[in-house]
Amino acid sequence: MPARVLVVANQPAIQLQISNPLRRDGHELIAATDATEGFRVWAEERPDLVALDDELPGLTGMELLSKIRSAEPAGTHTPIMLFGGTGDVEAKVRALRAGADDYLGKPVHPQELSARVRGLLARFNRTQAPAIKRPTNGKVIAFYGAKGGVGTTTLAINSAIALHRELKHSVALIDANLQFGDHRVFLDLGPTQRSIIDAVEATSIDAEILRRVMIRHDSGVDLLLAPSAPESADLVSVEQHHLLRIIELMRSMYDYVVVDMDDHLDEHMLDVIGAADRLVVVMTADLSCLKNVRLVLATMSQLAVPDERLMLVLNRANAFTGISARSVESVLKTPIAHMVINDYRTAVSSLNSGTPFMANKSDAALARAVVELARMIDQKSAAAADTSEPEFAAAN
Repeated sequence: MPARVLVVANQPAIQLQISNPLRRDGHELIAATDATEGFRVWAEERPDLVALDDELPGLTGMELLSKIRSAEPAGTHTPIMLFGGTGDVEAKVRALRAGADDYLGKPVHPQELSARVRGLLARFNRTQAPAIKRPTNGKVIAFYGAKGGVGTTTLAINSAIALHRELKHSVALIDANLQFGDHRVFLDLGPTQRSIIDAVEATSIDAEILRRVMIRHDSGVDLLLAPSAPESADLVSVEQHHLLRIIELMRSMYDYVVVDMDDHLDEHMLDVIGAADRLVVVMTADLSCLKNVRLVLATMSQLAVPDERLMLVLNRANAFTGISARSVESVLKTPIAHMVINDYRTAVSSLNSGTPFMANKSDAALARAVVELARMIDQKSAAAADTSEPEFAAAN
């Protein structure tokens, strides 16, 4: 059985940094948002490990740590990892003297967190969760638009088809704009087609259920559609992490899982960001979009998303806006990974016909640009797979 980990954190960004790596390692998580709730949950649930942020409203994490240590029954010891605002030696010493078994500064590096937790569980002879087995080692590629109308859905759909048709991978495509998804329109699919709601309303979410509710598109890509009615989106539970569970399950079923994200960063989208092996940020060269991209990059930094997982894609690159690609890179202090040409006629014709241009106009310049994007994603994924993750020794 997986280890049961109590995560006590108040800030959503910190909750994400701690919870997503642990969830992906297969641990069962229990959450609390302040010291009072954290102490109550610890006393009632007796978790195998506590991951504790020091910055809490009311009592600090350090104070909660001392309270837990004072209340522990004789002969028992709950491993506790404390997360502080700095990674210096003095902060670590203070935490260890207060009773912490390990200390990490923020932002949290996901691989280091996983390794430290494994070390603590082994040191205290707690049940260690096995790593999630991914038979196909599938990669999650998330497309996020810096603002509406930049062509994110068009690139997500056609990149998915390119990964399948041109690069011969098995591909699933998820419309994660749960309220106002456009894949039914872009792919000429009616409102009666099955959607993610059919999966989450099943007794349990498993591979067989997903195979039943997904739709095989003519291009060969399997689709998981958003609900046809906006109000149905509430049935996809944030608390149960429905979307994240589906994405992680699809990893074991496909080479690539392409997620077309909502531009509103709610809890569902934070789960997607945490799961994504590559986050493709789609933008155009105009001032309002540049402003948004700067905010997006700052948010990704706060969420501790590594720079190597980000890909900045400039769509409609040859459209005249008065702002060059070099200027974009200078303002954002981030290189553009790929540029997709502006081909309005091909894009609009594709939308109006409900047939992606990768399916019926694969020789168009726009399609060739998307194939190059797909090839770049594939090459980066292969390179990442060949690079072993750094090992971190558990604290003694």
